Amino acid sequence: MVLGIVALLVALAALALAALTYLEVRRGARRTASAADLPADVPGLRAEVAALRQEAKGALRHLAVVRYDAFDEMGGRLSWSLALLDDGGDGVVVTSIRGRDESRTYAKPIAGWASESELSPEEGEAVAHARMARM
Repeated sequence: MVLGIVALLVALAALALAALTYLEVRRGARRTASAADLPADVPGLRAEVAALRQEAKGALRHLAVVRYDAFDEMGGRLSWSLALLDDGGDGVVVTSIRGRDESRTYAKPIAGWASESELSPEEGEAVAHARMARM
């Protein structure tokens, strides 16, 4: 009986704390979404959007992963190649090859959607998929 009352009191305290947290988050959201933070005119908004677009050009927004079996004796597609590229096709492709007794990881630079280093078929596939994808 006593244990049930204690559990009920704890549950009520948790419910009150959750309600207070919810109200505080809502108040904070109203404060941060203030119209005073935004430019008042259309040219100002256009300038803000242009600046954001310029910043985004260098972001790694083209991502793709290709999983595969590097060796016949290994199953489960434990090897992988990951392409991380920006809008200009600059970035890196990282490859991890999993064998029975060891694992090796490689990184190759990518510039303009191509690499000076020879890419494996899986690495080339990751770069091709990344070129089509945008996060």
